[in-house]
Amino acid sequence: MEVRWSFLWMLLGASAVTLLPRVLPLVVLSRIQLPEWGLRWLQHIPIAVMSALLAQELLVSGGSLAPSWIGLLAALPAFAVAYFTRSLLGTVVTGIIAVMLIRYLSALI
Repeated sequence: MEVRWSFLWMLLGASAVTLLPRVLPLVVLSRIQLPEWGLRWLQHIPIAVMSALLAQELLVSGGSLAPSWIGLLAALPAFAVAYFTRSLLGTVVTGIIAVMLIRYLSALI
């Protein structure tokens, strides 16, 4: 199999573009002492990212604001499990099982 130089350079460039934004902040932030307010602020980033992803999945369909009713119904037990157990695995499994049950029951009707 022949590998062209242009493909190799493209692969190396894509790898660098993917790696640099992940490694550079880690290297820079590991060498400096962040103030307390900065550390508190950084703690909110995972929650904000998950909220944005979840809101987009539940509320946007086909590029417009049209909620997915199956997703919204399945989110209720998943939210309850997340609130009471704080378990990511339990939340994901509950959400998957809820979607399966809702789709199965809606097919019967």
